[in-house]
Formats: sequence, structure tokens, C-alpha cells
Amino acid sequence: MTSDFRDPTTLPDLRYVRELARVFKQYELGEIEIESGDQRILLRRGGGGEPVVALGPAAATAPPVAAPAPAVTPAPAAEPVVEATYITSPFVGTFYRSPTPDASAFVEVGATVSAGQILCIVEAMKLFNELEADFPCVIEEALLTNAQPVEFGTRLFRVRKL
Repeated sequence: MTSDFRDPTTLPDLRYVRELARVFKQYELGEIEIESGDQRILLRRGGGGEPVVALGPAAATAPPVAAPAPAVTPAPAAEPVVEATYITSPFVGTFYRSPTPDASAFVEVGATVSAGQILCIVEAMKLFNELEADFPCVIEEALLTNAQPVEFGTRLFRVRKL
């Protein structure tokens, strides 16, 4: 425990500090700060997982104490991360990968599609709406199976733009 106070008679009640530390540990908090009048108590989890207690005068201009930065181990060189692109449902309905139950899917995983090519059907209120690709891409994953309900924005396919 460290103290920033110059006068030891101004220290807060140690029972209070112990109770704060108990609550801090019980709820696995990362940090707790209490200010009352001219007193300030800051508990912050240290690198070893144990709370570090700092007592000091309350000050509105006191800069925040920076937590030690975690050690960063450089990752081995890898391929650049490419953000996934998704084709989503433009409305609520039922998703179909093929025009009829016994027909093959409009597109298969691994297929290269061009802009305007039909990807699936979303049936909404007895209207069968064909969804077309807005851009050329490769289908990397079909995220749903036939006859699954979808909401607005539901991800249907994970694709890679060309």
C-alpha cells in the first residue's frame, strides 16, 4: 500500500479500504476509484492479478495513472488479414438456396460469381425475391440452409470480392 498523503492522520479508515479490496476481488473488478471530500482511493489490478491500492488527495486535475502495458509477443509472419465480406438479406423472409426443393443450389461454395448473378431466393409474404450479387466475388461459405427464416441484415454468404 502506498500513500501520497504527507500527514498520516489524514489516512482513511483501513477497515473501509479492506472492505473495498474485498468487493474489488469478489467481483473481479479491473479498477475502482472512490473520492470523498479531499480523499481519493484508487484500486487497480496489477500485473500479478492482485489489487494495487493508491491513496491520495482528491484532485480534479490529477492525471490518470497508466496501467502497465501487457507484454506483447510478436506473432510469426502470417498472411495479411482480409476482412470478411458478407452478402446479407435485404428484408425479412425465408431463405432458399435453390429455386425448388429438388433443384441444385444457385451457387456452391467455391464458385466465382459475377455482378448480377442470382445467389438465392428470399421469400417474403408469398413473393419470391431473387437476390443477385452486387459485385464479382467468390462464395467462401453459405451460412444458412434451405427454408431458414431470415431477418433484415442476416448474413447469407461469406464472400471474397474480386
